[in-house]
Amino acid sequence: MQVTNVESKFPLGLLTTTPSVIETISHEDVGIALFRHANGDWGELDEEDRKMNDTALISGSRLLSAYTSKAGVKFWIITEADRSATTVLLPDDY
Repeated sequence: MQVTNVESKFPLGLLTTTPSVIETISHEDVGIALFRHANGDWGELDEEDRKMNDTALISGSRLLSAYTSKAGVKFWIITEADRSATTVLLPDDY
């Protein structure tokens, strides 16, 4: 599935989720996080990582966001440097 959002700061490309995300994170939590990620809200990153993402928007590097589901499960969203794909995963999946 190719995902685009006219409001997003960058294309998400092909969207994938790991099996562990499918089993533990609600669709609603994933959807909200993807919207935030695509609009430059990097979630629970420290200031240095936020700045790296802001620079990556210009330079075309990989983007990483971190979020916590309503159930308290931490998960990440990574968009590849070429913006061809975005993956939702748990830290243990990395």
